[in-house]
Amino acid sequence: MTTRDRLILNVHAPALTMDDGRTLAVVEGMERAMPGMRLAWEISKEGKPVALSQRDAWLAASAARGEFPLICNGDEDYPVTISGLRRSASSSPGRQPQLQVHAKLPQDTAGIAAAADVLEHVAEGVRAYWGLLAPSSVMQVIADQTGPKRHGPERPPLGLPALKLPEAISAPEIPRHLGWLNYWSASAAMAIGFPDPSRDAELLSRARRTATGGWVVRLTDAPLDLGNRAHLAALLWAYERFPEIGGRSVP
Repeated sequence: MTTRDRLILNVHAPALTMDDGRTLAVVEGMERAMPGMRLAWEISKEGKPVALSQRDAWLAASAARGEFPLICNGDEDYPVTISGLRRSASSSPGRQPQLQVHAKLPQDTAGIAAAADVLEHVAEGVRAYWGLLAPSSVMQVIADQTGPKRHGPERPPLGLPALKLPEAISAPEIPRHLGWLNYWSASAAMAIGFPDPSRDAELLSRARRTATGGWVVRLTDAPLDLGNRAHLAALLWAYERFPEIGGRSVP
């Protein structure tokens, strides 16, 4: 495994305004999804893991300040991290402040096997609008799709559609992009018109319903590899099927 072999999770949820238990639910959910994993270390200024003697209280105090600091498993040889980033109303869809939960886990056999559970538990724990999980190489392509911007390619790579910047998207429930695994809350699924039994049979064969009425939808069986023509075709089809994603049309 190299440092580039990572699965990246991004989940978008209502902003933290107090300690409502969501940060702890996210961390405990990720632990359940990866048996034997314990997330109870912070990172020092020197970049070294430091054990948290009162992990739950530390998370609660941070959440009361509207923060979700980085927490990890303490293993520098097999790093797993999760944290939250505050997004202001001016830079968020629908002009509503958000919490973006960001996690990294190894793209190995264990990480791939746990990926769908990780996404579901994190998204449901934070009461997310939508989220995704994808290899780090796919996340770079998503960045190149999103604009307009001053730097980067003039047009999206691989024939993929151009996606709007977050602040140009009309509502927080509308997903900004697609990944290998996609979490759509009940409201997000409604916003994009999923599922349609006449068009979504293949997606439904790789999807599962969550306890809150949302969905975890897998685009391809193996992690999305955009050098694989079949995988790229699946991604292109999904963008065509859901033109609302990325703010390309009004639902």
